[in-house]
Amino acid sequence: METSNRTIHVAFRASEEENALIEKKMLEAGINNKGAYLRKMVLDGYVVRVDFSDVRKLIWLLGNSTNNLNQVAKRANQTGNIYKTDIHKLQEDYEKLWEAAESIMKKLAKI
Repeated sequence: METSNRTIHVAFRASEEENALIEKKMLEAGINNKGAYLRKMVLDGYVVRVDFSDVRKLIWLLGNSTNNLNQVAKRANQTGNIYKTDIHKLQEDYEKLWEAAESIMKKLAKI
């Protein structure tokens, strides 16, 4: 919606404590414009800010695991052998991936 279509002024009064809390929540949501923040809260009822640090960790673990798997496959193709230590490392990587995925799913379920 363009601002030129917004012809009705809506205002309310807040205490200093309420205003401080509004500004704190704006910062947490990453929104700098108070009008935009208040409009978003009134129209949608919530602002969701997602922390993707766990997803980045999962992607890193996935890349690391993929690299390890490729190294094992390359060695197996070159030598015809697969070592138990390689298999154990891949199993550890796989377990870390599942732990990270479960952690992300539990956090998403709380939203």
